[in-house]
Amino acid sequence: MNIDLLKILSDSNKDIDNQKLMDYLAGHLPAHEIHEVEKSMATSEFVNDAVEGLMAVKNKRDISILVEQLNIDLNKKLQQKKSQKDKRKLKEYPWIYLSLALVLLLVIVAWFVIHRLRVVH
Repeated sequence: MNIDLLKILSDSNKDIDNQKLMDYLAGHLPAHEIHEVEKSMATSEFVNDAVEGLMAVKNKRDISILVEQLNIDLNKKLQQKKSQKDKRKLKEYPWIYLSLALVLLLVIVAWFVIHRLRVVH
């Protein structure tokens, strides 16, 4: 997986640790950590919505499958966007630069020749 993608996924939720959230839903947290999660829910609308959404999932084992599927879909979307961006870029071919330089040189030489012919006559 792309390092940038891993960074995005790891930094996706700075308000609460994903594992702590899963443990909260499963009821495996000590009382002080439950209090921390509930405090985060009270101060962050995002965390509150996340917990409510995860509580709506009937089978808690499906959550990890859903997260994995979301990560796969995100990776596919990022790869598609990257390939589209690469297609839009102007392909660099050295012969284009050489031909442009040659045309520019010919225009300059032609200008000097025409200028010299005018001065002589």
